[in-house]
Amino acid sequence: MDRDTAIPDTAALPGPNAQAWIDFHSEYAAASEYSHEFVWDVTAEADGPFVTDVDGNVLLDFTCHIGAAPLGYNNEKIMSKVREFDLVEPTKIAGQDMYFGIGGDPETADIPGASHLMEKLVAISSDYEMDTVFLSNSGAEAVENAMKITHDYNPTAKYAYAFEGSFHGRTLGTLSLTHSKGVYTRHYPEIAGIKTLPFCDCDDNCECGFERSDGSQFRTVLEPEGGHVEPDEVAFVVLEPIQGVGGYRFPNEAFVSEVDDVCKSYDIPLIVDEIQSGVGRTGKMWASDHYQIEPDVIASAKGLRVGATISREEIFPSEKNRLGSTFGGGDLLASMQGVFTIEAIEQHDLLDNATERGRQAKELLRDNASSHVEDVRGKGLMLAVEVDSQDNRDAVVAAALERGLLILGCGKRTIRLLPPLDATEREIEMGISILCDALTPSHRGLTSMAVENAKPAFVER
Repeated sequence: MDRDTAIPDTAALPGPNAQAWIDFHSEYAAASEYSHEFVWDVTAEADGPFVTDVDGNVLLDFTCHIGAAPLGYNNEKIMSKVREFDLVEPTKIAGQDMYFGIGGDPETADIPGASHLMEKLVAISSDYEMDTVFLSNSGAEAVENAMKITHDYNPTAKYAYAFEGSFHGRTLGTLSLTHSKGVYTRHYPEIAGIKTLPFCDCDDNCECGFERSDGSQFRTVLEPEGGHVEPDEVAFVVLEPIQGVGGYRFPNEAFVSEVDDVCKSYDIPLIVDEIQSGVGRTGKMWASDHYQIEPDVIASAKGLRVGATISREEIFPSEKNRLGSTFGGGDLLASMQGVFTIEAIEQHDLLDNATERGRQAKELLRDNASSHVEDVRGKGLMLAVEVDSQDNRDAVVAAALERGLLILGCGKRTIRLLPPLDATEREIEMGISILCDALTPSHRGLTSMAVENAKPAFVER
């Protein structure tokens, strides 16, 4: 497949082979949410955002596996390095409960491993004076470990704060912090002491309740006079710099600054969940870099290929075996891919590319949006299109798939776009053209609007 000339080419989806795989899979798999009836053929041609399914359909993938494949499929920026090495067995070892090396000297090792990945993570987090990393399998584990180290840092703490609309993972601990759809949390036990605050994405006048005439809701509950929570009993605050599952909500900058300032005032560790927004997705290495904020802990995964909890040495426990894992953080291939992903971002100027291609996508969407579109927003290549109803959002996702474009929903009425970080001008133009076609009111799946030619007013975000 030639990425420079490839185009989507689809017949009916799912095709007969895809349906056979779906039926086979469903016979044994627990019920789960599958975004599309699309079955990737791992033996077929694929390159960057272009992928082939088991019926030979070629699709343009603007989901990047929900951000977990930041450079798409078989990208030479990664594969040209990976294929130089003969992998060993086992590729999965006993995590950070065992050391492993590649040859005699880490400085001259041919293959980067977990130690090199941690070195890279410290380097790209040095603006926040972070110097210590714990690796795991997933984003949920990264957040779980962030919760553990901050409770160890303040062992008498009783409380923690999360935000409305948040999503932090599917373990019982991270679900206690998750406040989006009820299907994620219903009837599951929760960790005690988790309190919630509004996530303020208001444009001008605050309507969510975070800002008050006597100060922010967060500040007033902690104030020595009149507050009802002792600040030294708060273990942490956990914040998504940009809410992902909650609907690609981009926060008010004054809100983020206020959260940061309150945390600093009372020495409360601020955890930022960068699972979906980190590792170059927004045009910065961390989405936090866009805001006046200095996190104490970063939780990363997805595009990093492994889970990582990054912080300062003093916040991590010094007691041996306080943290440990024989099941995570010891994946040789994932560690190598994590290093190569960061190197690709740095060597190929992919932060700048994400910024420019994101700007291009927003301009095209705003210039060609149908009357169903109420908002276009994004930073870098973390992009959102909000439409007028959930039914229309779902119809657009289905219509785009028919045309060969993979996209995802999130929140209640939002379409999220996650093109590869090295997406080209041609690929963005092609993908947005297909999306705009799927958004046309004449498409049979979309309900009619009262004013078909009305143009929405967009706010730059």
